[in-house]
Amino acid sequence: MHRIEVEAEVDLLAENKRLAEENRKFFKEKGILAVNIMGAIGSGKTLLIEKTIERLNDLKVGAILGDVVCKADYERVSRHGIKAEAINTGKECHLDAHLVHHKIRKFEDVDILLIENVGNLICPVDFDLGEDLRVVMVSVTEGDDVVEKHPKIFTIADVVIINKVRLAEFVGADVEKMKRDVEKLNSRAKLILMDLKEGIGLEEWINYLRDEYVSRNSG
Repeated sequence: MHRIEVEAEVDLLAENKRLAEENRKFFKEKGILAVNIMGAIGSGKTLLIEKTIERLNDLKVGAILGDVVCKADYERVSRHGIKAEAINTGKECHLDAHLVHHKIRKFEDVDILLIENVGNLICPVDFDLGEDLRVVMVSVTEGDDVVEKHPKIFTIADVVIINKVRLAEFVGADVEKMKRDVEKLNSRAKLILMDLKEGIGLEEWINYLRDEYVSRNSG
């Protein structure tokens, strides 16, 4: 029984890898910067997407919103007048390349595609979507041990955002500890301290995203 389960998992991951490469090729051909935003429920992923849309108004931004059953995030984002699609995963706790593959043709004319993954810090780790950037977003309200409790997802991140930093003293969270934990796991990741309600770190994020888009589409 265990052998059959392992073989099925290997086949699933192999197929995901194949489709991820197809997605990656599509994004490259169309000059799209694809960004996979991962994080727990309540970390601020949807608000980050909304603020990004507002600030990057000189670029065409699209969004795919993943969730288990709800479309609330999709409805929030679509009110900004951009091209947006919802993916409901049913019982699955992550997006995969197959689910994204079915949606991306609708975004062939966008400059940046923001993909909000399902809200958790474990399941999305093994599933490449074909994205250019992997962003992991955590909040101080999750506790300052959130990074050390979920090490694997931080090792694959290109960007780590620690959000709601203004609340740290009120929830007893040590932001410096969170920073150290990230740096120990992944010193190459760009680390941004943020508080979206206060505007902290937003400009740094926008500048980073714009630079990544320009550098990948120059020449």
